[in-house]
Amino acid sequence: MSTPAPFTSTPLDIEKEWIDYNGHLNMAFYNVLFDRGVDQAYDILGIGADYAKTRRLTTYTAEVHVCYVRELHLGDRVTVSFQILDTDEKRIHVFQEIHHVDGWLAATSEGVTLHVDMAGPKVTPFPPDILEKIEAMKQAHASLPRPERAGRSIGIKRKS
Repeated sequence: MSTPAPFTSTPLDIEKEWIDYNGHLNMAFYNVLFDRGVDQAYDILGIGADYAKTRRLTTYTAEVHVCYVRELHLGDRVTVSFQILDTDEKRIHVFQEIHHVDGWLAATSEGVTLHVDMAGPKVTPFPPDILEKIEAMKQAHASLPRPERAGRSIGIKRKS
């Protein structure tokens, strides 16, 4: 089985309850869309909901940086990409993009997740079978360009 580079989710719909009083997608629900994209990628990696249920291992989000690029509205459909930037035995550094099905960029998210033993809970290494799948996806993504928005910091830029 080949590893998609980057992984792209199935099309996702914007739900009515997610629209705020400004008439566009509320900022919190961009994260829901990113999370639904992660869920699909994690199923391929073997670390989705079944993994948590059967092996009592999971991932927790350690840090996320979201950039809102263009508004989404009710009726819009999107896909969510998932690109592994780096990994080690306990962490995955990823970059995601939400694209409208027409192709334009709506938002980006960069994050680090931790592998967790739910019995602790405590951060723990990935099992070898899972690490092998993560490394395979990382290798498939290694040829992709580094996303322009990856590694950004937040702050107010002052003119000199």
